[in-house]
Amino acid sequence: MKNVLLPVHDDAGQEARLQAALDLTRTLGGHLTCLAVVEAPTLAADAMSGDAYAILSEAAQAQEAPNAGRLRDRLPVEDVAWDWQEAMGDVAESLVAAAGMADVIVASPKIRCFPGHAQRELAADILTRCRAPVLVVPEGHGGFHADGRALVAWNGSDQAAAALRAATPLLGLASRTMILEIDDGTVKAPAEDAAAYLSRHGVKPVIRRERGHQAPVAAMLRDALRTGRFDYVVMGAYSRFRITEALLGGVSRDMLRTCPIPLFMAH
Repeated sequence: MKNVLLPVHDDAGQEARLQAALDLTRTLGGHLTCLAVVEAPTLAADAMSGDAYAILSEAAQAQEAPNAGRLRDRLPVEDVAWDWQEAMGDVAESLVAAAGMADVIVASPKIRCFPGHAQRELAADILTRCRAPVLVVPEGHGGFHADGRALVAWNGSDQAAAALRAATPLLGLASRTMILEIDDGTVKAPAEDAAAYLSRHGVKPVIRRERGHQAPVAAMLRDALRTGRFDYVVMGAYSRFRITEALLGGVSRDMLRTCPIPLFMAH
């Protein structure tokens, strides 16, 4: 895991995801790619839309320019290898297009592209459209501690296995790794399978099991975070269709909205 992709945009979550991306890149001795995305408002098609789009695009670029300038001045003293790319268009689409060689994308749960507009679920948009894992960093969180305590949320799904495999280089640095299996009747493979995989990479996790019929799984995960003082969570994303989770609720949707620490997720 060496290639870290970071969306650059002047929003409330930028500093938190930047600090996490810098910490992650330094820890791994990797390379940080900053993708500065300028997103102009969508216009209805009419005779004036071309001229209007050009005007609004220029305005959006001018609005982002000071932020880009500050970051490009700051990065040379941050002790990481980095490069800078720019894109115009939808933030999630631009990230997916740029993620072909990314080992991990660092993103915020949500992003607001324009003042007064509603926040968009950026991390969910990326996770359901991209194979690269995503490190989701809550707004206001301070950095990323790969050498801290890691919680692996395990249900044996393909998504959980993908997240575990992708996170293994990080888990090799963790001071403690716990695999939490919550048995709600949907566990596809036991936690011992995950522990055996990690042990072959030099990681010696502990296993904890909980019954998942007494409370929602996401609530049980949050309880484990509070009692275990974990620094980040590794988990699969959207083992059910995203629209199903939006209608019925789901663990991925709930954790993306409420988890107070970074989430390393893969779909």
